[in-house]
Amino acid sequence: MIRTAMVLAVALPLMACGGGDKAMMAKPATEPAHRVMETAAGRILATNRGMTLYTFANDTIPGMSMCNDECARNWPPLIALDDAMPAGKWSVVQRSDGLKQWAYGGKPLYGWHEDKAPGIARGDGRANGAWNVARP
Repeated sequence: MIRTAMVLAVALPLMACGGGDKAMMAKPATEPAHRVMETAAGRILATNRGMTLYTFANDTIPGMSMCNDECARNWPPLIALDDAMPAGKWSVVQRSDGLKQWAYGGKPLYGWHEDKAPGIARGDGRANGAWNVARP
């Protein structure tokens, strides 16, 4: 199994909006900073703290996130270190703000600012179904 140093963080604008208590600070790991969780809704991808990860249907251009500015404040991207390396289904996309973001199966990953505890998935189906829980 390929092991890669990964970082998990929430965009700084979220912390500026008072989301610091639920924000995931940059934390190096020796394995991907995610896990598969069993929930009432089935198996989902989550951060290493158990926070639900989401995909965005508008991310249709390979290697690019369409969620920026206000969107990224509500849906914080799963940030990767500059030297992050792809591993298995995990890849890295370049964001328009210059940051790198983790993607799974080619789809950039995000949190939802209203999920306040592990296993919560309040973002699923938002924006007429454009936001969906990420699944392995």
